[in-house]
Amino acid sequence: MSPSAGSFSNSPEALVVGLARTGDRSAFAELVRRRQSWVRKLMRRFSGDATLADDLAQQVFLQAWRDIARIREPKRFGAWLKRLTLNIWLKHQRVKDPLRGADEDSQSDLVSRDSPDISMDLERALATLSNPARLCVVLSYHEGMSHGEIAELVELPLGTVKSHIRRATGQLREMLSAYSSSPGEQK
Repeated sequence: MSPSAGSFSNSPEALVVGLARTGDRSAFAELVRRRQSWVRKLMRRFSGDATLADDLAQQVFLQAWRDIARIREPKRFGAWLKRLTLNIWLKHQRVKDPLRGADEDSQSDLVSRDSPDISMDLERALATLSNPARLCVVLSYHEGMSHGEIAELVELPLGTVKSHIRRATGQLREMLSAYSSSPGEQK
């Protein structure tokens, strides 16, 4: 009989992963408990949509349950889960959910339609970026990955990754600085 998920709360993650690899549902539930907030937050930053992020996070953990027996190094579970999360996001992007319907031009119009007096937070600013640029920025600034790591993970040339990050950072800086200054300070 398997111990309850609460009994794993102080266990090292590699041990919990090892048990989950054998089909222990309680161990896997503990992994979900530990990592669900991080996966949801990452998906939210990728998508800019909390509901979509929750749906995609569920897909990540469903796929993780199916594939967890394939993990060769339980201590690398975090990196494996990050890669799985990214793969689910990229798969979603390839399918192009017909309900989203917003292209890059309409996303960039979000800023110009609103009054300059309305404050804009980072999540909303990220949503105005193209999907590849947002992905690179989130992996760089939110996940702390190097440009080389991002290029390898998303399978883009290093120069393209650097270009996405440089341009997107400039766009974010411009959008957020315009919204953070008072009306009298704007140029």
